[in-house]
Amino acid sequence: METVTLEQKVLARNDELAAHNRASLAARGIRAVNLMSSPGSGKTTLLERTIREMPGPVAVIEGDQETALDADRIRATGCPVTQVNTGAGCHLDAAMMHDALHRLDPAPGSVLFVENVGNLVCPALFDLGENTKVVIISVTEGTDKPLKYPYMFAAADLIVVNKLDLLPYVDFDLPLCRAHVKSVNPAAAVIALSARTGENMDAWYARVADR
Repeated sequence: METVTLEQKVLARNDELAAHNRASLAARGIRAVNLMSSPGSGKTTLLERTIREMPGPVAVIEGDQETALDADRIRATGCPVTQVNTGAGCHLDAAMMHDALHRLDPAPGSVLFVENVGNLVCPALFDLGENTKVVIISVTEGTDKPLKYPYMFAAADLIVVNKLDLLPYVDFDLPLCRAHVKSVNPAAAVIALSARTGENMDAWYARVADR
């Protein structure tokens, strides 16, 4: 019982900070998009292409347990980016988001992408103050991901199925994956694309820009 009580208190404090983040972002006209996925889904590749092609100012908060490798890739595009290393932590939280926002200071009217730590469990529990939660999976991961990690998919506003260019070479059933998503989250939109080739990226840009 004590463990449950402590968890509730931690999440309550996180939600308070998330509400503060959300209000601060809204006051500056900044749209925050929380990108969540397992490692290797192609989040950073998707971000690199998005930064190059999507109109308007973009900023990025990079979350990883260690290193600034992904942040270095984003910085090479010329995009403002700040790194958050969580150490043993498996997710970002609202306090980390708050500190990163002060360091990054994204321009008013920006789209702010938050690349969360690669994990299909913990990030779903923590509100950062974002406008949109996006779960990214790739066709190399398996059709059953929405059923195996239902809480993550239930928390998402949008599901992106990445690496569509590899679909002919892997055992992945896209219509069945869409059905699995709908079974755990009937309201979630699903976009299938390839961040490497650019296939269907216009649908992604339209969704991200939808305020």
